Amino acid sequence: MRCPHCQHNGSRVVDSRPTDDGKVIRRRRECEACGFRFTTFERIEETPLLVIKKNGEREEFSRDKILRGIIRSAEKRPVGMDKITQIVDQVETKIRSLGENEVSSQLIGEYVMGLLADVDEISYIRFASVYRQFKDMSVFMKELKEMMARDKKNSQADHPADKSTKK
Repeated sequence: MRCPHCQHNGSRVVDSRPTDDGKVIRRRRECEACGFRFTTFERIEETPLLVIKKNGEREEFSRDKILRGIIRSAEKRPVGMDKITQIVDQVETKIRSLGENEVSSQLIGEYVMGLLADVDEISYIRFASVYRQFKDMSVFMKELKEMMARDKKNSQADHPADKSTKK
């Protein structure tokens, strides 16, 4: 490993620790020539993943694009950065587990919305409004009604009503 300080091409590992749930190894290194210490990260090289956009164009998958989209939708909402990062991790894991080299942006958006709906309803609506490109208020209202019906169904499943028999 080349030293960033003196450009010498030899260093020794001083400390090594797993980070990011064991997906990355963080190594502290020391230059054999000048003694400068620096940090490197080692991660598994993933196969390239292409995203097929709505217009048919292809671009390389970017965690950062998903992250930025969720951050924008969760702005001024009680959604922590660790939760947002967890959603991005789950989405990436899900699409990589498909084993495909290409995935549609629609599928990625659906995965994000599915996870975001369970975290914060307002963030979900904000994300969905951009992702689904709501054309008018009726489409927006339809999405809200579907969400409210889902909430009602989930709350009934969590708290089943007492059933009384009529005679």
